[in-house]
Amino acid sequence: MQMEAFLWLFLPVFVAGGSALLSYFVMQARMEVALAKERESLAEARAKISSYQVTLDERVKATQEECKRQALDDFMQEIRVEERSYVRETKSLNALKKVMVMQERIFFRNIPLSNWIEREMLLEDGLDTSRQLTAESVFTPPALPTGDTPLAIAKLLQEVKGVPPKAAPLQVHVDVPQVAEPMVLTHRATAFGAQ
Repeated sequence: MQMEAFLWLFLPVFVAGGSALLSYFVMQARMEVALAKERESLAEARAKISSYQVTLDERVKATQEECKRQALDDFMQEIRVEERSYVRETKSLNALKKVMVMQERIFFRNIPLSNWIEREMLLEDGLDTSRQLTAESVFTPPALPTGDTPLAIAKLLQEVKGVPPKAAPLQVHVDVPQVAEPMVLTHRATAFGAQ
């Protein structure tokens, strides 16, 4: 009987210890499940944050490139080329030369970035007939004999050279220089100082 009382006395202690141990293991399992769920949600949050960071970096790079392109486009729209042209005539004693001169320079807004760059296009290159006429009136050549015979021309040439005349007549061929016809300028040329 004493054994029975002792058993009744320690039975609630064993049941309480067993239930405590059972509740401990159940709570431990529930905590592990909750911890697994939290780790899963944390992993999803980290994945979302990393994907957001990647997309944010790509957007920042795309925005920077677009800003650079826009700045370059704005800069290129501010650059302009100024042109002017005029006709330059060069006269020498018996030649006339007409050249169209195109000048260009680069501007940024109102600031010139370069000096004038010249390009020349030949319009007319030939003999100046007015100068030639005045030259002929000042320096008169010796008159040829009135006879059109080749013998008279040969005799005159030999007198000039100081060679005695030959009996056979000479054939003289005189080349007449051809004057180039002037070209007509169809391109509109502005004055030297025009903008």
